[in-house]
Amino acid sequence: MKAPLILLIILYLTIAGCKTSNNTQKAVVNSKSPGPPTIVYKMKKDYSQNVPVILSDDKSTIVNYPAIEDVNLNGTYPVPTLLKNGYYLDNRGIGPNVAFTIYTYEEYGKLPATPTVNELYISIINNNPILEMYDCGNRLRFSKIETELNTIIDHGDLGKKCKRLK
Repeated sequence: MKAPLILLIILYLTIAGCKTSNNTQKAVVNSKSPGPPTIVYKMKKDYSQNVPVILSDDKSTIVNYPAIEDVNLNGTYPVPTLLKNGYYLDNRGIGPNVAFTIYTYEEYGKLPATPTVNELYISIINNNPILEMYDCGNRLRFSKIETELNTIIDHGDLGKKCKRLK
């Protein structure tokens, strides 16, 4: 009698474990998960074709820059998407301390090697190019990102629905 009882307990625990696993998976899918931010911004001048770098707070050094492989994605380039009213949707990974270089994405992607930090720093054409910048949350929450962002822009709701970064 003890053997069937033990088997029954093992079977119950196995089924309960599977059920818990499924519930956990559903909870993760339904919860807010980390993902790429949705950065919407407006520039002082059109630098949409220029490769961005990220500067330190005092703008004295470059703290982040792309490798050639980050820019040339099999012949396509992560240029920002033009939205309504002169706003852009970031596709590269910029932030408030962005600066733009003389390199276009295409030129940069065809270089034989990634420029050094010093070469990139002297190639900066504007170290304060942003008029406005907003973080609209996790990029994965949008089903039709351009349409949804343009609606927010049309209604003048960027400041209400997104966190102002600059």
